[in-house]
Amino acid sequence: MTDSRIMRTLAGVVTVVVLVAGCSGTTASPTPTTASTGPFTIGYSNASSVGNGFREEQVCTAKSEATALGASKIVSPINIIHRDTDAAGQLSDLRTLISQHVNALVFNPNDPDALNPALAEAHAAGIVTVAVDSYVTDPNTWNLYNNQVKYAYLGAQWLFKQMGNKGTVWYTRGAAGNSADSDRDIGFNQALKEANAAGGTIVVQNQGGTFTGWDPATATSITNDELSSGKYDQIQGIWASGMGAQIVDAIKAAGKPFVPIADADIGQFVNDLLNPTGYPNLVGAAVTNTASVGGAGVKLAYELLTKQTVTASAGAGRPNTILLDPQILDNTTADGKTALQAWVSVPNMDPLWPLSLSIPTWTDYVPNTVPASCSGAGANPTLAPTN
Repeated sequence: MTDSRIMRTLAGVVTVVVLVAGCSGTTASPTPTTASTGPFTIGYSNASSVGNGFREEQVCTAKSEATALGASKIVSPINIIHRDTDAAGQLSDLRTLISQHVNALVFNPNDPDALNPALAEAHAAGIVTVAVDSYVTDPNTWNLYNNQVKYAYLGAQWLFKQMGNKGTVWYTRGAAGNSADSDRDIGFNQALKEANAAGGTIVVQNQGGTFTGWDPATATSITNDELSSGKYDQIQGIWASGMGAQIVDAIKAAGKPFVPIADADIGQFVNDLLNPTGYPNLVGAAVTNTASVGGAGVKLAYELLTKQTVTASAGAGRPNTILLDPQILDNTTADGKTALQAWVSVPNMDPLWPLSLSIPTWTDYVPNTVPASCSGAGANPTLAPTN
């Protein structure tokens, strides 16, 4: 990414956060504003992994960004449908938001293709559409998400080096069919191919990976299965997909020695990496996967509504796509530990949230305002009932 406006790196957390089970708004929307000055009404859809720290934080950052932009720009609170459903359910949710006469839809898509009919209806109504965290194939929708190919590649490359480019790796994944998971699979296999082409002898124990659905209980269950079957004793490394804390806790509970593990910048996992007493000899790396894409999506929607120039990332491979670059830190050096500690230096940080709470120039809120936007579980009921 050569454009200076697009090369926006992730920022470390500088605030206290609180996890809630569902943070969503129900304020009725006015007729869409026709001028390009606002205030605008934003509809937000998250249709998966309710209760997952990443998804909860993502919705909260969207609300925080709407508030930070100000009442003259964005009508706040934004209209949010935050529930667990399938692609057909999210298609319905988008149509519900369209019927509320929003000016823009910001959404975390369950499927890259299935939502296109509702997106076409939105465009026909003059509604701006922005997909965050994952992408859609609709040519008129802007996609803004963490570079998931690079995220997986960085973690896998580090892991294979820790393994000496030989041995067996246990490959865990997210949600089957999710575009972010599919991109991560590309990055993981790219690193694997390069390592073995350079003389490595790395074998994937479970070809194609084992899916966790990004659900902590499922991650714990599949790790227990790995342990009880004896397969864990045959591996030399683990590539996780945001569920590293659950995996290492299950290994610890079984009394087994740790193997190197690469995961995301989830608070609990990073704290484990910095706890040599509780997690002796745990070697790991955390790759940033900021949930602030929620807030960034609201900012992008506002820029599109006000006809500002938005430049796609070079080499994204998809039209109308903005990629955010991940960073990787590990606990193998003093410098790495110091940098990791800076991520978790805030007291009372909820352990299930990612540690990157803002993105310079893509988010306008002060990070410590994020918990206030989601104060209290169920404080703002969803527009549609959760499954």
